[in-house]
Amino acid sequence: MTLIKSISGIRGTIGGQVGENLTPIDAVKFASAYGAWLKQQRNKKKYKVVVGRDARISGKMIQNLVMNTLIGLGIDVVNVGLSTTPTVEIAVPLEHADGGIILTASHNPKQWNALKLLNEKGEFLNAIEGAKILDIAEGNNIVFSDVDSLGTINKNEAYIDLHIKEVLDLDLVNVKAIKEARFKVVVDGVNSTGGIAIPLLLEHLGVDVVKLYCEPTGYFPHNPEPLKEHLTDLSAEVVKHHADFGIVVDPDVDRLAFVDENGNMFGEEYTLVACADYVLGITPGNTVSNMSSTRALRDITEKHGGMYEASAVGEVNVVTLMKKNKVVIGGEGNGGIILPDAHYGRDALVGVALFLSLLAERKISVSALRKTYPSYYMGKKKIELTPDLDVDGVLKAMQNRYQNERLTTIDGVKIDFSESWVHLRKSNTEPIIRIYTEAKTQEEADTLGDKFIAEIGEIANL
Repeated sequence: MTLIKSISGIRGTIGGQVGENLTPIDAVKFASAYGAWLKQQRNKKKYKVVVGRDARISGKMIQNLVMNTLIGLGIDVVNVGLSTTPTVEIAVPLEHADGGIILTASHNPKQWNALKLLNEKGEFLNAIEGAKILDIAEGNNIVFSDVDSLGTINKNEAYIDLHIKEVLDLDLVNVKAIKEARFKVVVDGVNSTGGIAIPLLLEHLGVDVVKLYCEPTGYFPHNPEPLKEHLTDLSAEVVKHHADFGIVVDPDVDRLAFVDENGNMFGEEYTLVACADYVLGITPGNTVSNMSSTRALRDITEKHGGMYEASAVGEVNVVTLMKKNKVVIGGEGNGGIILPDAHYGRDALVGVALFLSLLAERKISVSALRKTYPSYYMGKKKIELTPDLDVDGVLKAMQNRYQNERLTTIDGVKIDFSESWVHLRKSNTEPIIRIYTEAKTQEEADTLGDKFIAEIGEIANL
């Protein structure tokens, strides 16, 4: 059982010991620190925060704790209820709010939950801001409001509809072509809020929707990370219903993956590649993804005459570099699409609309589209952390061992070989070291990952 405090927010498992897990006391503690920080930053008479959640079993409990903590600080709350991460992100500026909190542990299993923290733009806090909140949480200086100055809670469950409208209104989304294509799509909503938002968006686009696990019960029918080994049911349903393709999202709907008409994975890494190919074909420009993402985005960007650059892992790092480089599209290779014309946050609804526009305009199947892109294969492995494992020491040793290769050390250690790469880093969301590899074949990628696991074990005496 674990409590992780990082750039990705406050994330932990429900129940257990205070300070070691995401208990009610910890939820109140960090919500209080966020509210106190917000009041320091904004220096106003009245404050407003948007709060939404995915469908996790613990969601309602954590949301009530967080909202009541905020009103105890004199902060008004807009409760958007069952929602998605990108929906809350767009709600913050639309509400003229001072910030937002999304209650979701993203791709983590059902026993996890988290507080993801937003600024007044609806964007994730940076490392400096996050560190300040952690400092406040460990102090005893938070002052709550008196009885005449308590905040209020106002419910507004219209934001998924408003989010869909914003997506449909994007110039890059070819609604007419999508409706004329008359697609049939299977949607795996992993029994969370994607099962609400994605089918509703597709219905507005004239798509025939087959729903799979779209009841927002919070009981995930499979591991909620949208990887091939977790999507056998979706693949079978696509073939059974003769669908054009399948869609799967994670519980908070900021990650997106596709299954082609034959039930084969399109490749989570290629979600961003395809969407970028479509956007760059209309509005040429630059792109950004994180260091653990496929080289295929670089290849597609350069094909369209743009410049590609990689950031450290973490959405806020991607967004910072996107703004610096004035990119037209960016994101993360885990299926996260960030389109500045919409907002600076990963958004599966935007990704679905762009992907459908691409298929409709090119009149191409999903399997045929995949063949038009460079073929890279990625391996994603991990090592569980133990209390005595010196992660920084291990990474430094690997850096020294491969000092004659092309190294990037802004986030862990990435080693670029001529035909492959490996990225070693401590996770922001789980107590693990991630080992991501990419090569020209799946066997080579997996072998490279196993090689580095063995080397780490040798260095750390595992």
